[in-house]
Amino acid sequence: MPNGFADRIEMQHALFARLSAMFGAEVPLYDKSLAVNRVSNRAVCDLLGAMYDGFRVSDEQLELTSGERHGAIRIGRPDELGLIARFFACFAMEPHGFYDMTSIGAKSQPIIATAFRTSIGPEHRIFCSLLQTDYFDEATRQRIEACLAKRVVFSERAVALLEKNERQGGLAWDDAEALIAEATTRIFKWTGRASERELYHELCESGFKIAADIACFDSHHLNHLTPNTLCMDLYTASMRHCLGEVDAIEFRTLASRALQRHLTMADEHHMVLHFRHLDSITAGSLHRRTPEPGLIDGLVEDLIGQFAAPEFRLTELPHAGFKDVTEGPPADTPLLLRQDAYKALTERVVFLAADGSETPDTHTARFGEIEQRFYATTTEGRALYDGCLKRVEAARAEDPGMARRDPEAFDAIAREAFAAFPKTLATLVEAGLVYARYMPTSEGLRQAGSIDTADLALLVEKGFVRLEGIRYEDFLPVSAAGIFASNLNQYGTRSTAASKPAYSAALLEGILGRPIRNPDAINTARQSASILDTLGKLGVIDRLEAAERQALVRDVDRSPIGESIHVLAAS
Repeated sequence: MPNGFADRIEMQHALFARLSAMFGAEVPLYDKSLAVNRVSNRAVCDLLGAMYDGFRVSDEQLELTSGERHGAIRIGRPDELGLIARFFACFAMEPHGFYDMTSIGAKSQPIIATAFRTSIGPEHRIFCSLLQTDYFDEATRQRIEACLAKRVVFSERAVALLEKNERQGGLAWDDAEALIAEATTRIFKWTGRASERELYHELCESGFKIAADIACFDSHHLNHLTPNTLCMDLYTASMRHCLGEVDAIEFRTLASRALQRHLTMADEHHMVLHFRHLDSITAGSLHRRTPEPGLIDGLVEDLIGQFAAPEFRLTELPHAGFKDVTEGPPADTPLLLRQDAYKALTERVVFLAADGSETPDTHTARFGEIEQRFYATTTEGRALYDGCLKRVEAARAEDPGMARRDPEAFDAIAREAFAAFPKTLATLVEAGLVYARYMPTSEGLRQAGSIDTADLALLVEKGFVRLEGIRYEDFLPVSAAGIFASNLNQYGTRSTAASKPAYSAALLEGILGRPIRNPDAINTARQSASILDTLGKLGVIDRLEAAERQALVRDVDRSPIGESIHVLAAS
């Protein structure tokens, strides 16, 4: 690298690999869940290999595909969040999106949040919440702030490295390694040490377990470090089987249904979405065939055999079971993301008193989330999604036990609620519900100059243009709140302040000391840039109406990531 600096993306990969190793040492069930995911993902790859001639995924490629992580941390003080923003900037991760978790109705929590990630094609991200102490009555606010004021999470060495990065414009690898060591031995490391036991229990008992987790501990410990899965329903069935919640007979049914559904959904666009080593040209050249009869039965029996091994006897580890229902859209609707989790573990902690005495206790907060990401919705698509989800949530509230008691009935309700959504990328794009990138095909380039239309749908149909869906890289507040509720056994909170404060992205930007990037603006710019680039290369840009062309240019010019959007139009 120029000036001898470490590559920031390589630093990012090293950071998250070390964080994953750290979290696995702290939470053995996490490492076991990763092993279950690897086995489940391999079964999906074997299914796809039988569906597509020439499709093979090596262990190394599978690790890259399933190796990305997103974590969650909770911060107590504004100055701490400022340091966190400077820390992640060293790793090419900037804040994306503003999430007001205080204003999501019955699921509200006393936090506002953002996500640190790279803007294009992120492989890792951190959902970072900041406790809002003014959400509480004045007496409780003062006690929380006094407790938080005592801790020092970033060492002098860590702060010096942040300053060095900012002064130099980067870090050499020895400094990068030192900063990663600070992260894994101090900043994000679980110590099990807490203070203010009385405050802790008062917060927990009054419904504020998240606030207790933030205020009373001495580090920004990871609450989860989420891997991605290739088939959510197969993974959840596998985990529930390994945790002893479903027997082999029920697992056969659940796993077979999940794989059969995957068989119908895994078109070329789905393949590009889920496998980083595939592009749309390669995926489009794969020849689809009908798998041999009995393939899915064989894959499921193989899974049962593998999960019978001692290493998958998760019942022997401390656990609180698996969630009852997957958050997000139903499995047949490839939007945004689906999330699930094994429930938060009860862990031993020690409360330190001012006189130096120690009191043993327990704490329940850290859990094992999993996710599967799909296409990013446009603003119109998101509005429709939110309306569909409200209908599912209403049914869930009316009969909270249905999802566990009768998952097929609950799934049918979810599918009906989301019936308004098309189920393929092409139809979702045509309806203006998800973002896509456009690229000229080799045939389109050969025909450039003789093409007589700028209609994208027609150009795709004629084979002159191909499209790829833009993957959703962010978070869903309602789904996140559902994860909180399931893990903490607390559905939501109400402000105890005399008047509930209002929070804004501008407030959070002031604390961060940098702008929060708007994911929708980035995706809009990527889509518009790709349209301009494609139509220009096909020689039909002049066939656009002037107003339409100007609107596309405006989208690109408003990009939160500046000139780089032009370079990334077709990358």
